[in-house]
Amino acid sequence: MPATTHLSPLVHPERDEITVESVLRALADPVRLAIVRQLATADTEVSCGGLDVPVTKSTLTHHLGILRQAGVISGRQEGTTRFNSLRRNDLDDLFPGLLDGVLAARR
Repeated sequence: MPATTHLSPLVHPERDEITVESVLRALADPVRLAIVRQLATADTEVSCGGLDVPVTKSTLTHHLGILRQAGVISGRQEGTTRFNSLRRNDLDDLFPGLLDGVLAARR
């Protein structure tokens, strides 16, 4: 019998469940901010392996989960690959100027 891979479903808050506090908490970490910066400049979704961050795979998964749960990014599963994208439209509509200000801040 072939082995099956059980991946947990990706949890995303609905747009009206996203709070400025959760977004700011998620963006306060330098690794998560680096992830968001990369997603903001990408023209398309980025796989987990396509993100350039100095952490282990398990730590990256942890950071992506926090960003997803805060409503900063969305993710989708395709086979064993997870693709991530920035929820820019939702964030810009809910908190005008916040994301642009964070991304423009000096590193």
